[in-house]
Amino acid sequence: MNRQTISRIAHTHHPIAAPIADEAVARLIGRATPGEAGRVLDLGCGEAGWLLRTLAARPQWQAVGVDLDADALAKARRTAQAMGLERRIGLHHLDAAGFSTKEPFDLVLNIGATHAFGGLLPTLAAARGSLAPGGRVLVGDGFWEREPDRAALDGLGADRAEYADLATTVDRVTAEGWTPVYGHVSSPQEWDDYEFSWTGSLAEWALDHPGHPDSAAARAAADTHRAEWLHGYRGTLGFVTLLLRRTAEGG
Repeated sequence: MNRQTISRIAHTHHPIAAPIADEAVARLIGRATPGEAGRVLDLGCGEAGWLLRTLAARPQWQAVGVDLDADALAKARRTAQAMGLERRIGLHHLDAAGFSTKEPFDLVLNIGATHAFGGLLPTLAAARGSLAPGGRVLVGDGFWEREPDRAALDGLGADRAEYADLATTVDRVTAEGWTPVYGHVSSPQEWDDYEFSWTGSLAEWALDHPGHPDSAAARAAADTHRAEWLHGYRGTLGFVTLLLRRTAEGG
């Protein structure tokens, strides 16, 4: 069972692929889309959960999503059609790092997919190239809630330098010419709900499909992830979603 399939099943009951509760998602979208009409781009959209929620809340907005997971995009298209939003969204099977546009966007998203660009700051540099003057970027990434020990790093398969603490993370963003105009730090409850949903959805799929050739692999992936979280990075890895504007449009 490949990583994309595992992730798709694991997010069955938590379609926003990040430890963010529904009410926080709605609040972030509301703050990120102040205009009556606009264009939003998601670089690494997956099943387009953020885009579809934005379009449902903003009837005059248009959306574009880019992702390498063809199956996730197919599901996004089905969901858009069921919601009556298919004419307002374009979905492209592309590497997000290679996407370019001639018409800029009022909002650029990248939530939990900064790995596509090699980290948070390269993601912001890429987003800037697609951003209209006065536009906003909504980016979500990890940070260290506390100094990671070996168990946390092993559980994440991460290096200590991959993240910084929250203050340093924000300092690095502002040093690159961005001003945070809003933000959300995921709570321990949001993290626990996300991780139990992730592992539970995958384990339940395995239980419901005992004869499937991928059943054992799905159960093993759920068990491994749960152990890595509970015995490793729980309480150590944080997640922050920042709403950003350019500090100086010419800079």
